Amino acid sequence: MAIQPETKHPFLLYAAAGFFCLYLLYSQITLYLSRRRIIRQNGCQPLVHRINKDPFFGLDVIAENRKLGSEKRFLPCAEQRFYRLGVWTYGSRIFGESFVVTAEPENIKTVLSTKFKDFTLGVREHYFKSLLGHGIFNSDGEKWANSRHLLRPNFAKDQLADLEAFERHMKLMLKAIPKDGSTVDLQELFFRLTIDSATEFLFGHSTNSLKYMDVDDENNEDTIFAKAFNEAQHEIVQNVRLGGLSFFRSQKRAKHVNRICHEYVDKFVDDAIRSRERRDLEKDAAMKQTKYVFSHELAKQTTDKKALRDELINILLAGRDTTASLLSNMFFEISKKPYIWAKLREEVAQLEGRLPTYEELRNLKYLKWCLNESLRLHPVVPGNSRLAIRDTVLPLGGGPTGKSPLFIPKGTVVGYSPYTMHRRTDFYGPDATAFKPERWEHLRPGWEFLPFNGGPRICLGQQYALTEASYVTCRLVQEFKGCESRSEGGWVEQLTLTVASDKGAKVSLTPA
Repeated sequence: MAIQPETKHPFLLYAAAGFFCLYLLYSQITLYLSRRRIIRQNGCQPLVHRINKDPFFGLDVIAENRKLGSEKRFLPCAEQRFYRLGVWTYGSRIFGESFVVTAEPENIKTVLSTKFKDFTLGVREHYFKSLLGHGIFNSDGEKWANSRHLLRPNFAKDQLADLEAFERHMKLMLKAIPKDGSTVDLQELFFRLTIDSATEFLFGHSTNSLKYMDVDDENNEDTIFAKAFNEAQHEIVQNVRLGGLSFFRSQKRAKHVNRICHEYVDKFVDDAIRSRERRDLEKDAAMKQTKYVFSHELAKQTTDKKALRDELINILLAGRDTTASLLSNMFFEISKKPYIWAKLREEVAQLEGRLPTYEELRNLKYLKWCLNESLRLHPVVPGNSRLAIRDTVLPLGGGPTGKSPLFIPKGTVVGYSPYTMHRRTDFYGPDATAFKPERWEHLRPGWEFLPFNGGPRICLGQQYALTEASYVTCRLVQEFKGCESRSEGGWVEQLTLTVASDKGAKVSLTPA
């Protein structure tokens, strides 16, 4: 007689399923009670104002953002959403994910500082890692802390005050500016200048794009890298705007330009490691570097090639794009107001034609006001976001007026808009949308002015960027007695990972 296989009693399966359902029910009840307690203790009110008509997928918001981006109207229209709703914090839902967007300084302070540990970068790491890897701008937690510890010593004042390198590149830029009053796009020159100076600072080798700007050499690896670096950022922005739909977008071009960028930087990583190995082997005082090179200093602390490459690309992005964007936006504005140029000339005249020192640059108050006003009106990073990794609370945003505390469930993306916040009339007056450096004579803003982020992740390289921007502006003011705009109409966004002027900074400069 055949032996029947032993079968488990169905009661055990039903019991297991029942216990699992009870566990899920218990978890949901516990979560509900925990959240209700947080809401009551903090006096939270619900989020009333939302922008999407599609309540789950948010396809209307995705389509609108993509359309506004292609029309170069994303920033002003995103600002208008706040005014249309009548509050400074609103919500949306895209592919089931909850978003809260705010332009409230206290909310931004909470996210970036007082409740820093409640938030991470979220999806940014996914979209940016193809180019930036896990460098300081694209990492969280212990990895980010290690990156910051690694990089901080290399932004000492002594390195920032080395203006000789800036002057070498500045001379090349001055040669490229016509002296007959014809039109020149300073934005193109600024981006060349800052990538040249940033690569020299980081790698000990400059791309020299200003030196060879009239040479159309498609085989020049420095030129190829500079173009690929721009395109890699463009690819990231396109994927971010598509969100989850970017899965269906071809990434072939992105992979190609990312590979070019990585291979270019890898050469300097290898050089830095070889330099360290030579020093370690020879133990010779003669091997001491006479020239400061960021990558060589970094290699003294680690020989992890991937980590070195990631950090160098991250710093290059910040050192090049933020400074060039700041200068471009500022010159677009001041070229339309001759009185500003005259004031700058008057202030810089105290140098009596000599090259400025680091301390003298810091004492040029009106120049500083111009930089601040450009960073206010056109912040180079106009928007950002964080992901809540635990249930938390924002001080504002709840209720019909948006003035009550707002409960933020774990998994919510909190976006914040410095672009909108910097244009609020309750902070900057009825003329907040005008470029007016004089407002900084008495302004002492707090979190309502956020040009370089804030809290523990405040930009390490902000003084490097401000020093270079100050030096370049000072030298242009010394060399030219007049600066006249050749761009029609107002400023229009050119939005990648930073924002510059889509019209460039077309001007006519009159030699002094």
